[in-house]
Amino acid sequence: MIYIKSAQQIEAMSVAGAKLWEVLQQVKQAVRPGITTASLDELAERLIRQQGAVPSFLNYRSYRGGPYPASLCTSVDDQIVHGIPSEETVLTEGQIIGLDCGLIYDGWHADSALTVGVGKISDAAQRLIRVAEECFWLGAAQAIAGNHLGDVAHAVQSHAEANGCGVIRCLSGHGIGRALHEDPEVCNFGEPGQKAKLRSGMTFALEPMICLGSWEVSELDNGWTYTTHDGSLSAHYEHTIAVTDKGLPRILTLPGFVWGEAGR
Repeated sequence: MIYIKSAQQIEAMSVAGAKLWEVLQQVKQAVRPGITTASLDELAERLIRQQGAVPSFLNYRSYRGGPYPASLCTSVDDQIVHGIPSEETVLTEGQIIGLDCGLIYDGWHADSALTVGVGKISDAAQRLIRVAEECFWLGAAQAIAGNHLGDVAHAVQSHAEANGCGVIRCLSGHGIGRALHEDPEVCNFGEPGQKAKLRSGMTFALEPMICLGSWEVSELDNGWTYTTHDGSLSAHYEHTIAVTDKGLPRILTLPGFVWGEAGR
């Protein structure tokens, strides 16, 4: 069931989204060679709680395994999503890391992710990160009342594949609100005019996951982490958005954003 939010509820979600943006910006700034992913997770949880919020991910249960043991997902290099922070994982120059985080504030969830380089990274890695973000914006631009989720998905897929990137197919975005994961499923591949019709008040996390190689994946034994099957680099970019009755969607995890600025 897709839950339609009122204007007041979307405002409340935007407050949660602004808090998450602050957290992710500070975690992003902490990424450097020599830091452990556990340290990044500790920072994220501390910042979330300082915001008066609660981590969405900590102890979250999925059908695949036990509770998720951290507040932040730290997916390094070929890890697509759900990389588990560890004291043993020390970041090194040239790696890339996906930072995926969620929080709950006043009963509303916010979910966002970005991928950053560790120190100086290769041109190919830089391009992958850039294309992943571009995929998000092109997909989000299709999140207009009256369009379909297939229009969003097709925009993501078309741009990724035009740039020689694979689109991960077994993982998707999702509706979000009072629960972290709600209907509908928000795929990153598909055909225009297909899937659910978009209505004002729909809120969902759009999260392109793309890679430099094949879209096929492998799963680690920890019950959470997905990697590219061929070991190619993967990048992830995500925001929580709301479909509006005023044209282009509202980006709830990017406070102050206005369409048309910064080339968007």
